[in-house]
Amino acid sequence: MTIPDDRLAQLAARFAELEARLASGTLEGDAFVAASRDYAELEPVARAAQDVRAMRGELASLAALDDPEMRELAEEELARLREQLPEAEHRLAVAMLPRDSADSRPAM
Repeated sequence: MTIPDDRLAQLAARFAELEARLASGTLEGDAFVAASRDYAELEPVARAAQDVRAMRGELASLAALDDPEMRELAEEELARLREQLPEAEHRLAVAMLPRDSADSRPAM
């Protein structure tokens, strides 16, 4: 499953916005609690998205190498990244799944 780059950018922007709001010190009471909860839920997704974006960027830069000597060295890294990228994208897709509303309620 390939997640579009624009969706990854949206996740990064939302995470950065939440970080900035929390760091501003202007939130109080319920607004702070809500922003903190959103931040805690989004953080693992944003980190996974950041990993996928970094891997895709590295793949693109290694694939664009023109120097034959450097190209040989990059082939190993390209193979490793091509192997790891689907797994990272799967982790991100799982992290992006919506949470069940029953998860936040007590079992009893």
